[in-house]
Amino acid sequence: MQSQHNKITQLFNIQYPIIQAGMIWHSGWRLASAVSNCGGLGLIGAGSMYPDVLRENIQKCKQATDKPFGVNVPMLYPNLDEVIQIILEEGVKIVFTSAGNPKTYTETLQKEGLKVAHVVSSTKFAMKCEDAGVDAVVAEGFEAGGHNGRDETTTFCLIPNVKNHISKPLIAAGGIALGSQMKAAMILGADGVQIGSRFAATVEASAHDNWKKKITELNEGDTHLTLKELAPVRMVKNKFFSELEDIYNVGRNTEALVASLGRARAKRGMFEGDMEEGELEIGQVSALINDVLPVETVFENLLKEFQQANNPTL
Repeated sequence: MQSQHNKITQLFNIQYPIIQAGMIWHSGWRLASAVSNCGGLGLIGAGSMYPDVLRENIQKCKQATDKPFGVNVPMLYPNLDEVIQIILEEGVKIVFTSAGNPKTYTETLQKEGLKVAHVVSSTKFAMKCEDAGVDAVVAEGFEAGGHNGRDETTTFCLIPNVKNHISKPLIAAGGIALGSQMKAAMILGADGVQIGSRFAATVEASAHDNWKKKITELNEGDTHLTLKELAPVRMVKNKFFSELEDIYNVGRNTEALVASLGRARAKRGMFEGDMEEGELEIGQVSALINDVLPVETVFENLLKEFQQANNPTL
């Protein structure tokens, strides 16, 4: 794949239309800077960082790359105002928002010269993003890991529908780990892709080595979308997942679900390496990930596979 100039590369001033998702417990400055140095757009995941930790990661990322990078900010973040202030103070130029109303900070950030993208899981919310004036829309199918949409629309169905309803640059997410999948998403109408799970299993990701190894061992059917009463999340079936299932079996007790989640389960699993008691968030595409690789190798593979995925003739 040659350096491709399209809506996404021009918008973010990057070489390739490849964005690394800002995943909690994975996306620190090492991963973000490595992706940016390879010509993509690295994102620091603010969702699992205290404000001072976020500031430190931004500063280290600026030292590690002279290329554009951004920060992913869940709009439900408890210290949201402080996080936005840190982003502005540190001179970050790109923000991806998620899990909330895109109108909340889009105008404020754009007035300071930042580019803003927002993550959605449906065409309805993609249209609301366009109304909110975002610079780009990330449409994520429910194959994706972590927090997910309630409509359970797959990427292949979501992307062409969103494309038919908005004019903003469109980034496809969910179920993309290979260059051939990237090409498929772009044929369906995406201008670029956001990749999470494949970058979770990289040397530079900040997750625990136990978790990275586990990702490479997963097969089809090893993840499941659950917790729809709270916020749908795709996770690996393990002991913790079975505990959630037990709560469902005795009745959909929302308070019990919240109590079970309240013990820092995501950190315990993905960051501290407890493969049984921790919450392990990953996408269905993990079944295609067989090794932990440096980011540079992931990029080489993506670009090579993209080139080799020639359109078949009928």
